Amino acid sequence: MACTTILVGKKASNDGSTMIARNDDGHFDVKKLIVVRPKDQPKKYKSKIAHLSVDLPDNPMSYTACPSVDPKDGIWAACGINSANVAMTATETITSNARVQGADPLVVYKKKDPETNKEVIGGLGEEDFVTIVLPYIRSAREGVERLGSLLEKYGTYENNGIAFSDNNEIWWLETIGGHHWIAAKVKDEEIVIMPNQFGLDHFDLKDALGKSENYMCSKDLKEFIEKYSLNTGSSDSFNPRHIFGSRDDSDHVYNTPRGWYMGRYFCPTGYKWEGPDADFTPESDNIPWSLIPELKVTVEDVKYILSSYYQGTPYNPYAKADLPTKGIYRPIGVNRTGVMAILQLRNNVPKEISALEWICFGANPFNAVVPVYTNTGRIPDYLSKVTLDAASTNFYWTSRLIGALADPCFGSCIQLIERYQHAMADQSRRIVNESDEKMISSRDFSQIDAANSRLCKMAEREATKALTAVLGESSVHMKCGYSRSDN
Repeated sequence: MACTTILVGKKASNDGSTMIARNDDGHFDVKKLIVVRPKDQPKKYKSKIAHLSVDLPDNPMSYTACPSVDPKDGIWAACGINSANVAMTATETITSNARVQGADPLVVYKKKDPETNKEVIGGLGEEDFVTIVLPYIRSAREGVERLGSLLEKYGTYENNGIAFSDNNEIWWLETIGGHHWIAAKVKDEEIVIMPNQFGLDHFDLKDALGKSENYMCSKDLKEFIEKYSLNTGSSDSFNPRHIFGSRDDSDHVYNTPRGWYMGRYFCPTGYKWEGPDADFTPESDNIPWSLIPELKVTVEDVKYILSSYYQGTPYNPYAKADLPTKGIYRPIGVNRTGVMAILQLRNNVPKEISALEWICFGANPFNAVVPVYTNTGRIPDYLSKVTLDAASTNFYWTSRLIGALADPCFGSCIQLIERYQHAMADQSRRIVNESDEKMISSRDFSQIDAANSRLCKMAEREATKALTAVLGESSVHMKCGYSRSDN
């Protein structure tokens, strides 16, 4: 899954919250937001892609999920927050290299192995991770530990990065080959920027194999590296990106430009991002995995950068000027996004209302984000009742329609889109503030459902208004238009 991830430590955010966010960029996947209650959680999980069966514990918690509406290829829960206020987003597809894949091959399902003539069961993957991990963990660290043990036991058929967060910590895990993995705790004052490329660029192996205070990994990682001569750096260096990652030509078109643009946005003066003597260019392989942002990061910042398409640069695909570099790099906000969620765990409110899931669907340059409180038994129909047929009665399809109509008429529609995004942001903040204050003063947290209903009714009203406006403007630009005055 071609995605983009941002992680925000609690001292890097404006309000002391932790945030993990990701664009789930599939192929126009139809998505919804639901709550999975303990009685609905399977006892035995079976994946569609790998044909793998996994026995699950008996004590699941409820959790939110963004599954695919069409279950033919599996659940693909994408992201969520459980009732213990632990969040997870899975996954960011990452890169690797032949040295790693040859040493620990991916565990790929085969209907009939050509050598044995028997079925080969595959490992775990993005289809599975959230469903078999999130309901059973009470901290971000526990998320790494549970997923790490599952990877060692069952393996994986793809290279992935997974984020976990709670109110205090954020952890990032990257898979290595079929059965190995590596994980690091995000520093409180830092943010992490992740395009579809192996990310970690620093690691304390001694800590990971010892106290595991800030790093964790599969138990035999040191021996694995040495056995297969994976370290291409000097004898006293350990850069995971050099050992396990890639530096392909395609990275310089598809991956590194996104890291460059995110770094440029959050640290505009700390490094030089442009010119002949730039510290980093869109095609640099050494763009940092983590940075200290120059300003405290807000939800609005995360939404903006995950919607971006190289505004203010010669790479903007919507630029009026016909520049030779126009559109040459893969944007962050891409057309085929299914869902984007910002999973926010707040430390300035009671735990009952700490968790907010800011959600949007479709192409991020043209959509708007709405929050919901996740400590609930149900999600309003506007977000949860989504069909495979296009309809303007839910947030997913309304968002997709707005984007498809606005894109060909970008110049005349972008002002309408910005008004819509600002209106949603302003009203979301107001409703959350008012709902927080009301529930805190009354100590009645059963009002969460009423708050979510109010938020979704606002989102429906503003999205319908935006769809009407964009439809009207794009209709004017239809090629079959004609007027007697055209003669």
